[in-house]
Amino acid sequence: MRNLDEETITQAVLARNADMKDLRLKEVMTSLIRHLHAFAREIRLTEEEWAAGIQFLTEVGHTCNPSRQEFILLSDTLGLSTLVTAQNHRKPRGCTEATVFGPFYVDDAPEYALGDDVGNGMRGEPCYVSGQVRSITGEPVPGAKIEVWQADADGFYDVQNPDRTSAQGRGTLKADEAGHFRFRSIVAECYPIPHDGPVGRMLDAMGRHPWRPAHLHFMISAPGYETLVTHVFRNGSEYLDSDAVFGVRSSLVADWIRHEAGRTPDGGESAVPFYTLDYNFVLNPAAPS
Repeated sequence: MRNLDEETITQAVLARNADMKDLRLKEVMTSLIRHLHAFAREIRLTEEEWAAGIQFLTEVGHTCNPSRQEFILLSDTLGLSTLVTAQNHRKPRGCTEATVFGPFYVDDAPEYALGDDVGNGMRGEPCYVSGQVRSITGEPVPGAKIEVWQADADGFYDVQNPDRTSAQGRGTLKADEAGHFRFRSIVAECYPIPHDGPVGRMLDAMGRHPWRPAHLHFMISAPGYETLVTHVFRNGSEYLDSDAVFGVRSSLVADWIRHEAGRTPDGGESAVPFYTLDYNFVLNPAAPS
């Protein structure tokens, strides 16, 4: 088709794609093209703005590396990650809510025995974490795989440290036969998402801060259940109501309880004050295959 103009270009593109054999891809691309063209028409996108957008996305791609996923940060800060998570993880009342995955998960985190120190020397105040994994009907989930990861007291994940020699603040454990788990780590603290790149400049231009409230990341899986990706947020933390990535749910806010130096939950002794966190997770049964 020749002599296309602003009124006919959308239908021409859709017609060109009409023979796609992958019906889901066809559905996705048709909707994307319609909405993208409608967006450009609605705001009367200028050539300069179009070029700036292309440059922005190019810089987002160039910023990505094995320890930093700028496109996930972009998705998170625009609320898209939370929207996709909410749409795909509707659960019955009583199940632990899912929330955003975040950009700092790493496959094959080291395995730890229950009670071990997952912090592994990470800087921060000591914390003892415990809880139970249960089903929606209250039954324990024995042997559930629990992956945990968190930032240090300065707000950095281990993968952000180019000089690290081992994993810190992340690990994999297995719940016992009663679904109970426990491990040592450090107290979660507030931290800003990486904001020295294009996403940070976008937030600054929009008058927004880059901070996240204090939290621990969890991913819990077990045969017969949906995998749960979630956070537990520290009650009283700043930014609970203005999380830069829109991840907070009231049901995921818990108390970190401070204790004076002395006897610890594992029967040891701490020469400094420490914290405890107890939180139970409720998994949703997997849909029949």
